[in-house]
Amino acid sequence: MGRVGAALGAAPIPHCPGIWVCGRYAVAVLIDLHTHSHCSDGTDSPRELIRRARAASLDVLALTDHDTSDGWDEAGQAAAGTELRLIPGMEISCLYGRAGVHLLAYLLDPGYPPLAAELEAVRDSRASRLPAMLAGLREVGIDITEADVARVSTAATSMGRPHVADALVGLGVVRDRDEAFDRYLGWGRPGYVPRYAADLTEMIGYVRRAGGVSVIAHPWGRGSQRTLTADVLADLATLGLTGIEVDHLDHDAAQREQLRSIASDTGLVVTGGSDYHGTGKVDHPLACETTDPEQFERLLAAVP
Repeated sequence: MGRVGAALGAAPIPHCPGIWVCGRYAVAVLIDLHTHSHCSDGTDSPRELIRRARAASLDVLALTDHDTSDGWDEAGQAAAGTELRLIPGMEISCLYGRAGVHLLAYLLDPGYPPLAAELEAVRDSRASRLPAMLAGLREVGIDITEADVARVSTAATSMGRPHVADALVGLGVVRDRDEAFDRYLGWGRPGYVPRYAADLTEMIGYVRRAGGVSVIAHPWGRGSQRTLTADVLADLATLGLTGIEVDHLDHDAAQREQLRSIASDTGLVVTGGSDYHGTGKVDHPLACETTDPEQFERLLAAVP
């Protein structure tokens, strides 16, 4: 089973053939639990992502595309027979009150009907708002079409704001995705159109009933500290939330220290991940943020 499996136990995880509950690690390992492929808004194919993960000497990689499991099979085929352990996952678009929250879900059955219905609703909303987004951009003088977006979305399950941003880059309107969001696609900008997202508390339950575990992605990044307070995170833990992604580039040292304290007080698992998107997000290379092996074992042990 490779370096990660120096002392693997013998209990397979349901819905995920070839993924096994780990015992104690005999050597240091690199675990990145937050990455994206071109099946959502990354730029690498799942196969290329696996190749890059192996080149980066990762031992464990989670593929967590937005609201889809479409890349799992290709990634699994690419990782088969290698020392890299693949953890199938996804990053689910949710709302807590009126605030957007991203929920990382791992080792779940994507066919669980209530979960599958919510994911379809999220994807359909993302796709249906595209014409309105492009109309808003054309109103401010940008000549952009759905064909322009389709050219850069490759294998994405649905076309969203990152793909519109890439189209704007391709048209020479902006330098990169960050500028596209700042000038045209963020809240209050000409190309911003709201969309549906799943209720966070309901989704935590769906993930658990689908056989998986859930972790809030970058909980205090992008202004979310005002919403996801210590009390809220404690309440979510009682509803079945498994962990919080503490080690993420959106968090500074002080935030990480506070989040670790909250995790310790509430029993939440602490994870870390790069949020790698290939060339779609700069300065987020694979393994720039990782998960402690003992915390990873706690995550696996929490699988229903």
